[in-house]
Amino acid sequence: MSSSTRSTKTKARVVQLRKGTTLEMVRLCCPDGNQASLISESFGLPVLDSDGIREFHERSLIEGADTLSEGLSDKAMQIHLQRIVGSYVGSAYGAGQFYSKAVTEAKDATAKLANDTRDEDLDGPVGFDSKAQRKREFAADMGIQAHALRMAAEGAVAAYEHVVGESWKPYERQTENPGQTVNRQAADLQMAALG
Repeated sequence: MSSSTRSTKTKARVVQLRKGTTLEMVRLCCPDGNQASLISESFGLPVLDSDGIREFHERSLIEGADTLSEGLSDKAMQIHLQRIVGSYVGSAYGAGQFYSKAVTEAKDATAKLANDTRDEDLDGPVGFDSKAQRKREFAADMGIQAHALRMAAEGAVAAYEHVVGESWKPYERQTENPGQTVNRQAADLQMAALG
């Protein structure tokens, strides 16, 4: 194909701005202490020390910041903790989303089991759980894990507020002129230089 027959159209480049994950988003998708206790009791799982998890993570991040305080400026400490807390919050949010998906699958499987005309979802052989039961147990495990990560994230956010002195919010990259690419900015500067 010669250069004269090539299409002169350029593909539009779409840049999506990703909004940061907030602690409120985590709280919406991860079980709270009451729900985690109910899950533990209903499925025979260990009851977590929610406050202990939260306090441990808060304390360990504060102590870590204290050991770094001589080597980091206030702004560097803020950036460092911003990244750490962001990873805790992101991890908890991912676990919460996975838990929500597991709950949906467990509900679907349980609803199918209630339909008497289906024989594919009947109880498994003697000594084995049904598919629906396994999905419910899996969802329960994921709920406890999501709750534990939520508590760790809440502890990390509290540590950030203690060390930095302001509320944590997710990092959002600010652009000086949204929608304009680097090449376009460079071309504008070059054209301005030419007069």
